[in-house]
Amino acid sequence: MSDRASGMVLLSGNSHPELSRLVAERLGIPQGDAVIYNNTSSETTVNIKESVRSKHVFILQTGTKNVNNDVMEMLILIYACRTSTAKSITVVIPYLPYSKQCRVVRRSSIAIKLIADLIDKTGACRVVSMDLYKKELQGFFSIPVDNLRASHLIIPFIKQNISDFKNAVIVAKNPDVLPKAASYSEKLKCGVAVIHGTYACDRQAATELADAESGSKDESRTALHPPLSLVGDVSGKIAIVVDNIIDEAHSFVEAAELLKSRGAYKVFVVGTHGLLSGDAPSIIEESPITHVIVTNTVPHDLQKMRSHKIRTVDISTLLCEVRLCLQFVESITTRAWEFSSEICRSREGLVTTRVHN
Repeated sequence: MSDRASGMVLLSGNSHPELSRLVAERLGIPQGDAVIYNNTSSETTVNIKESVRSKHVFILQTGTKNVNNDVMEMLILIYACRTSTAKSITVVIPYLPYSKQCRVVRRSSIAIKLIADLIDKTGACRVVSMDLYKKELQGFFSIPVDNLRASHLIIPFIKQNISDFKNAVIVAKNPDVLPKAASYSEKLKCGVAVIHGTYACDRQAATELADAESGSKDESRTALHPPLSLVGDVSGKIAIVVDNIIDEAHSFVEAAELLKSRGAYKVFVVGTHGLLSGDAPSIIEESPITHVIVTNTVPHDLQKMRSHKIRTVDISTLLCEVRLCLQFVESITTRAWEFSSEICRSREGLVTTRVHN
């Protein structure tokens, strides 16, 4: 996809063609001519069929279930633009792959540091992502990183689609998410609560790992992981559980059951990245969760077919604003706040968030 009049080119990998199409439509630019495929030996091949010489290139590629192929497509596409003497290369990665591997656990490695180095070395000039797993991940890169906030789009969605949101309590799924929950609470002007303790699925995994390392089973290890408890009052209120990534569903269902037992009459789950792995859609469908609200940083059309409770907020509007900010050298953070305010102030039929129901 290219905008020849402005000297800018927007290319995309195969990870999220629908998001690329939405961005192109909103920007009103035609689709360019770049072919990315796996050849007979399963190697990734990139063929850019239009000139990017001395142009500002934007590459859109996110992380999906086919994560390793997504990464290789992105790196080869960046390198192809670099060797074609592009003036600048901005990589838009809505969901940054390997971002959860950001610290050493026993004898593991910090895989995200490797990904950051590869993006740097292949020729990227800037990275744009959304709701990084940890904002400190920006320090792994030697190039500028813009960390967009999905709340600019999710907050208006909540106000427009949850009629009694003023009677809600924002619930942090664990203490690590409390800053995000507090931010949502401040913007929605409602209370906040936090869930402490260890979820059953995490407790079992930690116990099995400890048993494997020691070579013997020890039932006393279970006592080291306290059960879930809620700090805050949700009785007679709507509980909105906030987290960054929704991958497996067991812990969210466990949180919903806890909140229901404490008197919440509705439970919504809000997350930026809806990976929804394995049987997550069917587990959500049969759970007490009212709706799961995620953005389309990761494609999940198949998961939505398995559960009517999944709602999607489109981020293409915000990505278009970022592209325009970089084109006209404006502050991305300032424009994002202005954009969010415009949505919140808009009336029905004016500036709205594209929502796929």
